[in-house]
Amino acid sequence: MATALALPLALTTPASASTVDVPDVLATAMTYQVKGKNVQKHLQKFQEIATANGGNRAAGSPGYDASLAYVQDKLRRAGYTTSTTDVEFPLSWEEFSPAVLQQTAPEAKTYTVGTDFVTVHSSAGGDVTAEVQVVDAVIPTPETPNTSTAGCEDADFDGFVPGRIALLQRGTCPFVDKATNAKEAGAAGVIFFNEGQPGRTDPLEFDIVEWRFGFPIVMASTAVGLDLADSPGTTVRLKVDAATTVGRTKNLIADSRWGKKGEIVMVGAHLDGVPEGAGINDNGSGSAAILETALKLAKVPTKHKLRFAFWGAEELGLLGSEQYVAGLSQAEKDKIRLYLNFDMVASPNDVTFLYDGDDSDAEGAGAGPAGSAEIEKLFEKYYAKRRLGFEGTDFDGRSDYGPFIANGIPSGGIFTGAEGIKTEEQAAKFGGTAGAPYDPCYHAACDGITNINAAALERNSKAIAYATTFYAYDLSTIPDRNAAARAKSAAAPAAHAHAHGKDGKHAEPAK
Repeated sequence: MATALALPLALTTPASASTVDVPDVLATAMTYQVKGKNVQKHLQKFQEIATANGGNRAAGSPGYDASLAYVQDKLRRAGYTTSTTDVEFPLSWEEFSPAVLQQTAPEAKTYTVGTDFVTVHSSAGGDVTAEVQVVDAVIPTPETPNTSTAGCEDADFDGFVPGRIALLQRGTCPFVDKATNAKEAGAAGVIFFNEGQPGRTDPLEFDIVEWRFGFPIVMASTAVGLDLADSPGTTVRLKVDAATTVGRTKNLIADSRWGKKGEIVMVGAHLDGVPEGAGINDNGSGSAAILETALKLAKVPTKHKLRFAFWGAEELGLLGSEQYVAGLSQAEKDKIRLYLNFDMVASPNDVTFLYDGDDSDAEGAGAGPAGSAEIEKLFEKYYAKRRLGFEGTDFDGRSDYGPFIANGIPSGGIFTGAEGIKTEEQAAKFGGTAGAPYDPCYHAACDGITNINAAALERNSKAIAYATTFYAYDLSTIPDRNAAARAKSAAAPAAHAHAHGKDGKHAEPAK
């Protein structure tokens, strides 16, 4: 490895630089260091931890804590600076007494819980009397279901008066998105109402999952929603008597000793599993692969700083990565040049899926932030050069790249399939069994040490090592979101240094 590093780093003339792709040479050298048999040793340890701790490694459990301690110890010994960040997750939600929904003006009217409206599970407790404000509802109700976009966009709340209760029609986007936008607009509560087509008129009981809105939320029938929307200035009392019991776990973050602090290549995998099993493919495989990559890169001087993340509570809704990103300042987010995500990389009936950064498949969510297409192309080039098959997969929001994409950070990675069914075409291309799940033990007790495809683990671990190492030396294809901030920062120190010597060179954007 030392020879592989020394030779390309010595090639500094323009002529040699034009003939030798230095980052590729370094990244290829690293693929020989990361071996599937060593990744499997980490998986075996995860299995032993699960076996000793109730059979699982779920967030908040002793099995998860022991998994984190194992990974942290390995990384510390290798020379990484490690830290943890707190993650909250809901343990249980309880409603203590029936909710209240009353119209107080322009007339007094009490609606019946269970018939006219229901409490939305995970709603915060609260007792609010305020004016109702209708947000972009389609009235009269549309004939076609999933037509209303009420509350789906920030712009829907233009003119919303903080402190009012948002009245939101069911429609095209998730309820949690509507409530999130309402919170950002300053709502004191939310009343959803059903959209109005046959079969979509009664109050719908559901769990919004997010428990941190801080205001009461109920779901009303179409008739109640239209009644509240009928008169401007309608005021209601909305009361929910409920609370969520919150559990706590941690993310593990490891920073390399090398590289520019403002140029971070971030690599992540969720460390937690589901309560049903040991979580060896989902996601011991991704965690073990990035751990082995980190260990092999520990003593390699890189141009850019590496940051490895082992997420907690992914299985509870991407909570670890979501709360981590939300806790970063904009300057800290801008330092993360890209994020690579590895969630299940050894499925028994695998397909090599690469996240579709350029939306070339034209399915689902669309392209990722600028730079995501280039990440996909790097993986494609890696597999194609080795005559290995691959396919695209949509950024469907089911893994920890979600919060990074939402904040404009280019992302990519590998996924070998979960509960989806392998097609005949995929079986011909990748082998395996057509008509069967990619992982027949997905979120099941049988996701143990025998539930991996060793060849896929070897192949994809090397691809992870390649991409991580490549970007550790070359970010030229990834847009620099912080370039403008750095240019502004550089201008001020230049003037400062003119009068006060070299101190100005240390200035950088504030955290």
